Amino acid sequence: MTVAPVSTTGSSGYASALSNLTASQQAFQTLQNALATGNLTTAQTAFNTYQQLNQSSSSSSSSASTPFSTDLTALGNAISSGDVSGAQSAFATLQTELKSTPAPSLAATLSAVEQSVQSVTSLLNFSDLNNSSSSTTDPLVSLLQTAYGENPSGSTTDPNVALLESKYGVSAFNANGTPVTSTTTTATSGNNGSGGSVNVYA
Repeated sequence: MTVAPVSTTGSSGYASALSNLTASQQAFQTLQNALATGNLTTAQTAFNTYQQLNQSSSSSSSSASTPFSTDLTALGNAISSGDVSGAQSAFATLQTELKSTPAPSLAATLSAVEQSVQSVTSLLNFSDLNNSSSSTTDPLVSLLQTAYGENPSGSTTDPNVALLESKYGVSAFNANGTPVTSTTTTATSGNNGSGGSVNVYA
């Protein structure tokens, strides 16, 4: 059976995305706690980490902004300007937005999961295809079938015997392996000269 080469791209991509998601969630929680206590220094550090982990190539290459990027920018501006109240308000707005639209780090993880599932599914389908196309026919049977165009049949469980029976119409073999055909001979009685059929198998 041919074994398909297994690519590690899907699994490595998922691991990387999951790592970014975990770090993003931790930064988000730190940012929330820092803003709740008014600690803008810690909030700034956590915000920088969160922003970096949620930058997507698609948004950076497009001039159009998204609600997430708009809210994130407003939060960053409030923190950098020392506006605790404004930062808390901007953070609440960001939280509301995230309830309907996942952050880029989460979206990337979901995409990586889908790709991994597709890779595994493709691998399993390939394996099933190879298994179904594998031939377990006895090579001797295949040779006889090619030579005589016969298929094994009959009540016997040995495919070789069944094939020979189908070809030659025999059901038994001599000790030397040659087929024995069913024949009938006529015996003559020595007393009355009457004839009778005698089966050699009897």
